[in-house]
Amino acid sequence: AEALERLVPWLADATQAGVHRINVVAGGGPTALLAQRARLTLRIRRERVAELTPLDDAVLDVGGFPLRLGSVIAERELLPHGTLYAHVVTTADDDELAFLETIEGELDAMQVPCRPICGRRQVIDNDGETLTGFSLMLDGLSPSDSLRLLETGLGRHRRLGCGMFVPHKSAAALRV
Repeated sequence: AEALERLVPWLADATQAGVHRINVVAGGGPTALLAQRARLTLRIRRERVAELTPLDDAVLDVGGFPLRLGSVIAERELLPHGTLYAHVVTTADDDELAFLETIEGELDAMQVPCRPICGRRQVIDNDGETLTGFSLMLDGLSPSDSLRLLETGLGRHRRLGCGMFVPHKSAAALRV
C-alpha cells in the first residue's frame, strides 16, 4: 500500500478504495515469492481510474525490492452475488464473538440482512503492529446489498486488503 501511495497519494485517503490481497509463496523470514502472473487488483471508484496512469509500467519499491507493474488499467465491473467472501476482515476485536458482534452491528447500520459466517483467525504484521481479523463469508445477500458491500467493504484497513469481498459460489457446502 505504501509503495502504491508514493505514486498515487490519494489512495491513502480515498474512501471506498482498497487493495486486494496478493497470494504469495512464503519464503524464509519476512520475504515471499511473487509469481510472474500475480495480479495487483485495486478497487476504486470508476471516476478515478484515469488517475492511476502513474502506475502504468511503474517500478515500485516494496520493502527494498523492486516490483515492476505491467499495464494497470483493466477495468472490471462489480457484479452482485448472493454470497461474498473476504480472506480477512479486521475490527478492534481479537475475540471471535466480539468480532461477530461488531460485524453484525456494521451490517445492521447499513441495513444489510444476511448471514455472516466467521472463518479462520488471521494475523497480519503491519510494520510491527499486529492486526487480528477473521475470514468472513456473507450469505443470503440481495443484489443491491451485495453491490454495496463490494463497493464499501467491512471493518478496517482496506488499504491492506482487509474487508475486501469477492464473489463466492455458495455457503451450502458449509452446512451451517
